[in-house]
Amino acid sequence: MTKALLVLEDGRTFACRSFTGPGEVGGEVVFNTSMSGYQEVLTDPSYSGQMVTMTYPLIGNYGVNPEDVESDRVRVAAFIIREYQPNYSNYRATESLADYLARGNVMGVEGLDTRALTRHIRNGGALRGVISTATVDPDALVAKARRVPSMAGLDLARTVTGDTPYHWVDERPLPIDAARTALDQSIWRGTAVQKRVVAIDFGIKYNILRCLAQRRMQIVVVPAFTDADTIRAMDPDGIFLSNGPGDPEPVDYGIRTARELLGFRPMFGICLGHQILGLALGAKSFKLKFGHRGANHPVKDLRTGRVEITSQNHGFAVDTDTLDPSAVEITHINLNDNTLEGFRHRQMPLMAIQYHPEAAPGPHDARYLFDEFGEMIETF
Repeated sequence: MTKALLVLEDGRTFACRSFTGPGEVGGEVVFNTSMSGYQEVLTDPSYSGQMVTMTYPLIGNYGVNPEDVESDRVRVAAFIIREYQPNYSNYRATESLADYLARGNVMGVEGLDTRALTRHIRNGGALRGVISTATVDPDALVAKARRVPSMAGLDLARTVTGDTPYHWVDERPLPIDAARTALDQSIWRGTAVQKRVVAIDFGIKYNILRCLAQRRMQIVVVPAFTDADTIRAMDPDGIFLSNGPGDPEPVDYGIRTARELLGFRPMFGICLGHQILGLALGAKSFKLKFGHRGANHPVKDLRTGRVEITSQNHGFAVDTDTLDPSAVEITHINLNDNTLEGFRHRQMPLMAIQYHPEAAPGPHDARYLFDEFGEMIETF
């Protein structure tokens, strides 16, 4: 353990200890209320640029394993917990959380009052911060925290999207040699009974791809910068817009592609994909005070009256008042703050969900949405 200090941009300080070695890192400090699933949280690209605080106090007790990752590496800027458990116990575990973070060059700190930190963020909103083992001078670290780029206006999707397209086969990515393979109708390799889906990668989670594949969909994942003409040339049966980090408004390339593809094929957006579809339809987005992050958020399906307990991870939302009610039906709302959680287009085959129906971690209440996307493709 190495002494460390977390300093927020407003001057609040928290003494802590690094359990991954020395270092210094900055980012937006947020909190997640999940009681388990820390490995999925760590590898979710939507957390890029953020230092994640877990409100559940004991972390590390079941170690880590190769199966529970949601991308190819750890994505959080740093991991903040109350008490690290070095003696992990689980039949699937292959290494400790500390070794896993250190191998990914990501700082983990423990020994601070995460309840006080969470309450501070809830009261004041998400704040930029710096964690350092190199200096304990709060004033110097406050100055560094204030130089951390603000999440508002920050396009992080470009930093997490893949460089090359790939097939999703046997629960793993199979890269496509873009120099030798044209992105057109010849790209598909599955059976005729499989529905062909292009997934635009703004920071996609692996479990989304698993859920699509389980519904007999053949998936080709393309980088976020892929234009509408290329996707039309691929002639898919459906188009999926993935989750991802940062502010949706600067992702103008994704918004433009989505707008040009409206009505071409059935479209489904999750998280950042939901926001991009909203912006493509002319709506506006805004930054939430402290965001929604955890596996216990209640959402109401306005079509059925059913309440789902959902997994969430976002710091921005689509402004309901800026959606055209004659074109868009609001389907889901958050019961904690009444923010928009889902919508459908009244004329075009388009659906969007702000939360994570694929969970990982979290409950499976909303898995039916992947079935609805499949039905939308079938009836198009």
